[in-house]
Amino acid sequence: MHICASINLKTNFMKPVTTFFIVTFLLMVNVLKAQEKQTITATVVNVSSNTGKVGFALYDKTSFMKRPIKAKKCEIINGKSTVIFKNLEKGTYAILCYHDKNGNNKMDFEPSGIPLEDYGASNNASSPYGPPSFNDAKFILTDKNVSLDIRF
Repeated sequence: MHICASINLKTNFMKPVTTFFIVTFLLMVNVLKAQEKQTITATVVNVSSNTGKVGFALYDKTSFMKRPIKAKKCEIINGKSTVIFKNLEKGTYAILCYHDKNGNNKMDFEPSGIPLEDYGASNNASSPYGPPSFNDAKFILTDKNVSLDIRF
């Protein structure tokens, strides 16, 4: 009888321990899944020449037209330029970009304020009187990576 009691004690002890480890493992998987970061890939598909670079700026609503969350200058190959923004949280974003033809790291304008260099935005948003609004250019990044084509 002593042998049966020790086996029963082992079984009674192992069930809660096994359950604890299974529940802990499942919780860790969920936490890691929630912390996954996403990627946004944006390609300007109609750059007028391979001269210069395309400047890309990623914004959220509070930073729009102020200081970008991330910014990159990218090469132009065969009339296309692609940027990849990595490690992003889920959220609502917008991208503005321009063709820096002369490499002076800024968008050039005529004295009247009309841009001298091509520019674009996510959703191919445009405005006849200036840059597009955040609401027109915004897109949502969820739990999947996003790829966008932008036209100047």
